[in-house]
Amino acid sequence: MKRPRLVLVVLGLALAMSVSACGGGSGDVPDGAVAVVDGTEVSRAELDELIERAKKAYTAGKQEFPKAGTPEYQNIQTQYVTFLVQREEFEKEATDRGITVTDADVDKEIEEFLKTRFGGKRDAFDKALKDQGFTEEALRDTLRTSVLSQKLFDAVTKDVKVEDAEILAYYQQNQAQYGSPESRDVRHILISEKNGDDVDFPKSKVEADRIYALLKGGGDFSALAKASSDDPSVKDNGGKLSITRGQTVPEFDKTAFELEQGALSKPVKTTYGYHVIEALTPVKKATTTPIAKVRASIRTTLLQEKKTTFMTTWVEDLKDEYDDKVSYAAGFEPPEIPDATTTDTETDPS
Repeated sequence: MKRPRLVLVVLGLALAMSVSACGGGSGDVPDGAVAVVDGTEVSRAELDELIERAKKAYTAGKQEFPKAGTPEYQNIQTQYVTFLVQREEFEKEATDRGITVTDADVDKEIEEFLKTRFGGKRDAFDKALKDQGFTEEALRDTLRTSVLSQKLFDAVTKDVKVEDAEILAYYQQNQAQYGSPESRDVRHILISEKNGDDVDFPKSKVEADRIYALLKGGGDFSALAKASSDDPSVKDNGGKLSITRGQTVPEFDKTAFELEQGALSKPVKTTYGYHVIEALTPVKKATTTPIAKVRASIRTTLLQEKKTTFMTTWVEDLKDEYDDKVSYAAGFEPPEIPDATTTDTETDPS
């Protein structure tokens, strides 16, 4: 199921950004709480529950969970505390915008999750939850966060648009994606006599001339390729090669595309040695997919990029807004990190 993963990545991005600067310092935080977000407590019980799930997931994956007090454990704890704080900020923003998540919304996500991840098999679903230390209630809570953040993402980015000029610019800058160069089938025999590790070009030329003379005299190309070619990738199929313009070294490329169909080239020198080339098919012309056929897909790509960028800026602004509204209990403050990296906070029982 794509949507929960996508929106939790959004939360992960927000998490990384909020880690990058401590919000509010250690103000008055009640016992039993790890932080207070604009008057709302984030309980120690919520943190303990997330850490306990993580421990079970580590066990299921046959990994040792970091010991309390170690830097690795502290890093996990910091990530979860910051996630819980960021989630609360998102909840408050959603409330201000009139965004709600109903039980029906979550039911739909559960059904989709069961269908796409487990083929509708309830037993496999239940086993995966158990193995990962999840309950269905905990999963519903995770999916509720996913739905909420997706709705918030949609609301924040609803006015983002892609102009036709942007589509055209993208199309022009990515022509290689929307066409194919000239191509044709050829066959060749490579002669690459060696002097130590280096190609002995004079010796290779003599042998290539001999092969060329045999072929001009009616020699069997496939047999000669198998017996004499130094290109192991094609010698056993008669030297046959399908090429596109610009794919091979320049000297080979130029000759291969200039030959008339059925014509045989004199030995062509490249960095690999000497090639005798025969054109098997006509040159297939280059093609370009008209912009009209790809306009919709380009619009979709650019729209997602622009929305993600817009959301990133919005999250930065939200973090700044809450700088003086978040207090942390001693030992739970996020560290100062100059360049944070995105953390995906998703716990996936599949």
